[in-house]
Amino acid sequence: MATTNHTAVSEFLLLGLTDDPALQPLIFSLFLSMYLVTILGNLLIILAVSNDSHLHTPMYFFLSNLSFNDICLITSTIPKMLVNILRQDQSITYAGCLSQICFVLIFGGLENCLLAVMAYDRYVAICHPLTYTVIMNPHLRVLLVLLSLLISVVHALLHTLMVLWLSFCSDVEIPHFFCELAQVIKVACSDTLINNVLVYLVAGLFAGVPLCGIIFSYVNIVSSVLRMPSSKGKQKAFSTCGSHLSVVSLFYGTGFGVYISSEVTDSPRKTAVASVMYSVVTQMLNPFIYSLRNRDMKEALRKLIGRTASL
Repeated sequence: MATTNHTAVSEFLLLGLTDDPALQPLIFSLFLSMYLVTILGNLLIILAVSNDSHLHTPMYFFLSNLSFNDICLITSTIPKMLVNILRQDQSITYAGCLSQICFVLIFGGLENCLLAVMAYDRYVAICHPLTYTVIMNPHLRVLLVLLSLLISVVHALLHTLMVLWLSFCSDVEIPHFFCELAQVIKVACSDTLINNVLVYLVAGLFAGVPLCGIIFSYVNIVSSVLRMPSSKGKQKAFSTCGSHLSVVSLFYGTGFGVYISSEVTDSPRKTAVASVMYSVVTQMLNPFIYSLRNRDMKEALRKLIGRTASL
């Protein structure tokens, strides 16, 4: 049977964060700055980890993967927004919109999985320190990252293929700065019941399982730390988890904030502004959280900058 094209449009219009033309230069400068800071910060993390042999450990292996994922996630949305502002053109092609949906879901989902993997890494390090290097061997590390990527790709392709079956009328306007799945489903002309059920079902499973894994890991970590006789040992154990807990709180906190704002407010534009927190600000702050709270990372960055300056 021949496949049928279910869409009647060749492009969508991304309305962005505001209709005020006077604010466009400010928004362009702000988002360009955040994008450059995010790229630079995460690249420094990756280079510091790869160039310092003391950081060739499971924790920093996962951290460098998280940094690379943050670069990919923010690159899937911000450059198109900046180009549209420069060209004063709000359009995005149908294929471009589907690609953006797919990549945002892949890298957003991978971030979710990597945070759970990093929580498991901290659980093994603190609760099973004697067998830590044996359990978190290089093969398992790579396997966990590849498994996270596979799950994220399957999740993204499932939603993207479901969007392919939706029909869209002409002059489709998306009140957002990128093609977010929920907003694209809302502007469809055909029945979206299956899509909406799938979004809530998969989101509950896909976000819930990693979050439960993180909670399980930290319950065991706290229980193990409280049994330590030395206060210095307790402080050291908690300090190794502080950065990760901060990133987890930021990621899930902003994600739930966007969900709550979309349910409470009737303004899609306000939801778009809230989405900036989890799709841009989180990726920008992650390098600062890990570098400012981590003595080993600060030392590695100092060595990297010193080596670069001497060249």
